[in-house]
Amino acid sequence: MNAPVDSLSDLVVERVGFGIFVLDREMNVLMWNRFMQDHSGLSPDQVVGKSLFTHFPELPRVWLSRKIESVFQLGSFAFSSWEQRPYLFKFDHDRPITGGVDFMQQDCTFMPLMRNREVVAVCVTISDVTHVSIVQREREEAVAKLQEYADRDGLTGIANRRYFEARLHDEYTRWQRYGGEMSVLLFDLDHFKKINDQFGHGVGDTVLRVMAQRVAGVVRAQDTFGRFGGEEFALLLPCTPLEDAMRVAEKIRCTIADTPVEVQGTSVPVTASVGGAAARVGVPAYDVLINEADAALYSAKRQGRNRSVAFS
Repeated sequence: MNAPVDSLSDLVVERVGFGIFVLDREMNVLMWNRFMQDHSGLSPDQVVGKSLFTHFPELPRVWLSRKIESVFQLGSFAFSSWEQRPYLFKFDHDRPITGGVDFMQQDCTFMPLMRNREVVAVCVTISDVTHVSIVQREREEAVAKLQEYADRDGLTGIANRRYFEARLHDEYTRWQRYGGEMSVLLFDLDHFKKINDQFGHGVGDTVLRVMAQRVAGVVRAQDTFGRFGGEEFALLLPCTPLEDAMRVAEKIRCTIADTPVEVQGTSVPVTASVGGAAARVGVPAYDVLINEADAALYSAKRQGRNRSVAFS
C-alpha cells in the first residue's frame, strides 16, 4: 500500500541534508527539521511555538527580522550567501580545523509560503557550504601568493622591475592629477663585476641579498623598493621633494658602505652610487623621471662613485 503524500513529504523534510525551519511574522518557529535538531541540540518540542531568539539570542536580530519581513511584504524569495554573512547559526562543522573557519559556513534561502495569494509563513533553508568556502579561500590564498611571487624579485625578495614600474606609473598619474611631491632614486653597487670575478657569483648573490635587506630596513612603509636589474636598484618616494630624497640617498649609501658583507669567512667591502630625480612641471612621463635619475646615477659614477647626485 502506498504511503500518503503528506507522510512522504514529512519524511523528506526530516531526512534531507540541510536545515529547514519555518517562521511566522512574529519570528515564532512553526517547524524544525532533523538537521536543525542535530546541529543545534534542540528538538522540535523545545523550539516550536517559541520565538527563534529565545534559544538563539546571538542571532543577528535586526538583519534577520528585516529579511523575514521583506519576504512577507514582497512575497518573493530572498537569499544570503556565506560570502556576505559566513553563518546564521553557530553550528559546529566536520571539516579539519586547518580549514580556518570556526563555525559551519552557511547559505540561507528564505521562501514565502503562500495560501490564497497571501504569505502566511517563511521557510528558511540552511545549507552547509563549509567545504566550498574552505576550497575557495585556499584558492584565493594561492592566487594571492602567486601574485605576490609575480611581483617579487626571486633573488632578493623585494619588488621586481615590472611591479616597481607599475607602482611608479600609478604614483606619477596621481601626482599629475593632484600635484604635490614625488621623487625617484636609482642606485647600484660599485664595481660589482669585480666582486663576482674575485669571489664568485654565489658570493655576489649573497651581497645583493644582504644589501637589499639593509636598504629595505631603512625605507618607509609607503615607499616602493625594487631591484631594477643586475646590481641596480630603485626607490620610489611618494610625497617627497628632491632635497629630502637626497637625504634618503645618503642614508642608503652609508647603510651600504659602512659595514662590509661577511660571506663564507670573507669580508667583502661594498659601496654604492645613487642618482635622484623629482617629478616637476615639464616632465611628460614617468619613464623620463627614470632616465633623469639614471643620468644622475652615472654622473655619480663619473665623479668617483660612492656618492649621491641629484639630477639638475
